[in-house]
Amino acid sequence: MALLTALVAFVYHLPQVYKWLLKPYYLASTFMALVFLLVRKCPGICENLPSQREDGNSCDFDWREVEILMFLSAIVMMKNRRAITLEQHLGNIFLFSKVASVILFFRLDVRMGLLYLTLCIVFLMTCKPPLYMGPEYVKYFNDKTIDEEIMKDQRVSWLVEFFANWSPECQSFASVYADLSLKYNCEGLKFGKVDVGRYGEVCKKYKVSTSPMTKQLPSLILFQGGREVQRRPQIDKKGRAVSWKFSEENIIREFNLNELYQKHKKLSKNKDQGPETQFEKTPEEGAAEQENPEEEEEEAETETKKDK
Repeated sequence: MALLTALVAFVYHLPQVYKWLLKPYYLASTFMALVFLLVRKCPGICENLPSQREDGNSCDFDWREVEILMFLSAIVMMKNRRAITLEQHLGNIFLFSKVASVILFFRLDVRMGLLYLTLCIVFLMTCKPPLYMGPEYVKYFNDKTIDEEIMKDQRVSWLVEFFANWSPECQSFASVYADLSLKYNCEGLKFGKVDVGRYGEVCKKYKVSTSPMTKQLPSLILFQGGREVQRRPQIDKKGRAVSWKFSEENIIREFNLNELYQKHKKLSKNKDQGPETQFEKTPEEGAAEQENPEEEEEEAETETKKDK
């Protein structure tokens, strides 16, 4: 049943997946990942390639190439165990396919290896993954507005993502964070983002590293009462980020989003009802008054006799 549900969901979203995969970045990445297979199997080209096979068939893989491809498959499977989104799965496949292709081309011919490596560098410098452009309830901060918004109303809890556009992890996490904002945004719980790649002072103030090898991007910080109360990933005593999986389930659990959402929804309802409800009698007080009407009448008669 679960397999059937997943299959139906995939077929339902298939047009969106096709539209997403037909973007230039993914088309070029697919070509770069498969170019060695095309060269090795393409008639008219493969006949001129060297081969270590005993039968001399240069249009088929030799034992060393098969070994490299199997090792590549094992690495991709290990890496994709921690992947969350489709972008992360494809990113791992593209990355390690290119690494394997560099090795395979250098085995064939140094000139082919240098040519492919040059194409990879040009691709890396000129082609960037498409940014998430879907719906979201997220406020974007700069180095001046972030403190103003967090301190403006201390009754509001802010979940702020510190990200950088050049980080593949941040790009993959964008859709997850947008979905969370659509589900949990309310008057007392809001979502924000700040690009620490553009605003260096922000990353220094909130101690978020932006080095190319950092494991702190993205970083999520929960602000309550105008101050930081929790962040993920955590930082150990040596200043290194503790490994943490940025899945929707982990974020909901670690930041108690369900509890925060219900709490702020109740507060907003009480605020909408107005101050009149503050002086209404509770059900217990009203029942007590209805049970003792005779006592109240006797007290009133005694007071009138005393006045006489």
